[in-house]
Amino acid sequence: MTEALIGHIEWAASNAHTWGFILIFILMAIESSVIPLPSEVVMIPAGFLAYRNELTLGDPVMDFAVAVLCGMTGSLAGAYVNYSVSLFVGRPFILRYGKYFFIKPAAFSRAEAIFLEYGDISTFVGRLVPVIRHLISIPAGISRMPLFRFSFYTLVGAGIWSSILLWIGYYLGTLSENMTYAELVYKGEEILKENYIWIFLGLAALIVVYGVIHHYIMKGKAQGAK
Repeated sequence: MTEALIGHIEWAASNAHTWGFILIFILMAIESSVIPLPSEVVMIPAGFLAYRNELTLGDPVMDFAVAVLCGMTGSLAGAYVNYSVSLFVGRPFILRYGKYFFIKPAAFSRAEAIFLEYGDISTFVGRLVPVIRHLISIPAGISRMPLFRFSFYTLVGAGIWSSILLWIGYYLGTLSENMTYAELVYKGEEILKENYIWIFLGLAALIVVYGVIHHYIMKGKAQGAK
């Protein structure tokens, strides 16, 4: 899949100064839907281009920040499609016909199990887990998760993931400005795999903090209701 997209990403990069942010939004919306488009192929080159002043604003810091925003909102737009369709068609339809829409039964079952186990916060956690990332919004829609909470957790998770990929691309830009886009993507994926343990440890720490805060908030509400 990645190899097939390299040529298209090279074309997109050649037009990044004009269409960069729009392309990031559209491609991340596609990635967040059921279509299997790797976010690494989009956001790592975007970080590289930001370092080289080749995105729309021509300023590395501003380009990085706006690229994160486009990645977040694009991911949310794609997630809304999954959420809305799933809410409308329901679980039986997904199980029966999902395979015709790039939804592998095993991957869906895994995403559903994570959602049922961890609840709302799984829409945040899922954004940092391969394969689950673009499917976690489906069980959220089927379960009719409140839209505000769904949007909040999706945006936070997508923001962290987009920032990680952009930083990898930016970092690669500091090492060499002569990489081909194929080298850039593959090297970026290699860095990501090597450091996944740190990503998951950081994720675990965030979940613990969330759990503690949530516990004390609910405890305070319970005491206030007495």
